Amino acid sequence: MRLASSRYKRDRSGVREMMERSWARDDVVHLEIGESGLKTAAHILKAAADASERGENGYSPTPGLPQLRAALAEKLVQVNKHAGASADNVLVTNGGGNALFVIFGTILDAQSSILLPDPGWSSFPLIARAVGATPEYYAIRESAGFLPDPDELRKLINDNTRALVVNSPSNPLGRTIPESLARELYQLCVEYDLWLVSDECYDQIDFTGEYISFGSLEEKPERVLSVFSFSKVYAMTGWRVGYCHLPPEMIDPVLSLLEPSILCVNTPAQYAALAALEGSQEDFRRALECYKANRELVIEGLRGSCFETLKPDGGFYIWLKINIDGASSEDVAIELLEKHSVVVTPGTAFGPGGEGYLRISIATTAELLSEGVKRLLCYRNN
Repeated sequence: MRLASSRYKRDRSGVREMMERSWARDDVVHLEIGESGLKTAAHILKAAADASERGENGYSPTPGLPQLRAALAEKLVQVNKHAGASADNVLVTNGGGNALFVIFGTILDAQSSILLPDPGWSSFPLIARAVGATPEYYAIRESAGFLPDPDELRKLINDNTRALVVNSPSNPLGRTIPESLARELYQLCVEYDLWLVSDECYDQIDFTGEYISFGSLEEKPERVLSVFSFSKVYAMTGWRVGYCHLPPEMIDPVLSLLEPSILCVNTPAQYAALAALEGSQEDFRRALECYKANRELVIEGLRGSCFETLKPDGGFYIWLKINIDGASSEDVAIELLEKHSVVVTPGTAFGPGGEGYLRISIATTAELLSEGVKRLLCYRNN
């Protein structure tokens, strides 16, 4: 029996690999998982239960529940400053990853390439290859403050380049792209007629007040393809609700991929997402304060150790530089698991530029994080 030749180009996520290495063990501290260790808010749970009790368990429209799309458009205007947001230009997706998949599948083909950050979210190249396109990486270097370099991007653009992907706040770096650089990157896309795919799944997890949504740079959606999620902000990873804000001409082509792939997003989960938007934001505010405190806990706890911390602007990860000559990211991560029972993600899971680094999640309880830091400090100290 024959398989598609493209199967040879499909890698697996390095994050998932570390999870699977440790999943059967009950003695480990998990700092690799990209999800909140906090519980989904009670009013969100109740909204899903109430919807089910009302019998709202059937199919919903492929674009999403009308009332949810309307609430999302309002959120985009008020929170993300998308002046031209309307319900007609918002689609509800099966998490942010699904939004990226259908967007990539709409703008890319076998002859095209897409510019991806390195280090960057491990699924970016997986999705690009899955739709037959070629990932091209632009370096995110410490010397440039772990931010994109427009001059380097210019050198990478060619006739096959179709789009630029940005991620702010960044996974895995926690860096937020400042407004001046955001405008420069947007103008670069205008100059070369590129789509700008903006992954903003951590949009409201902002510690510095410097987060800017790329969609706010346009008077109406035209070039920016914005992706958001309920997973990180509202501790709803397993609910699988995301959304995207697109130019009008993108809606029908994207729907033509959404419909055969998912048909619609889980209906009770959409009512839960609506409650997340319209209900109390107190749980999110508490979570944000928790992440801020955890950020300081890690930075202070690892000060003076062999792990140098990059203080994140947002999101819930800390990027650690391994200050040991000759130590590879993967070897260090495996040794931390096998000898010290703490699970972290090697930087190479996010691209070749991640060599020499580790990523840890701070979206857990202070107690577990403190224990994880103690175990990190044991590395080569015993």
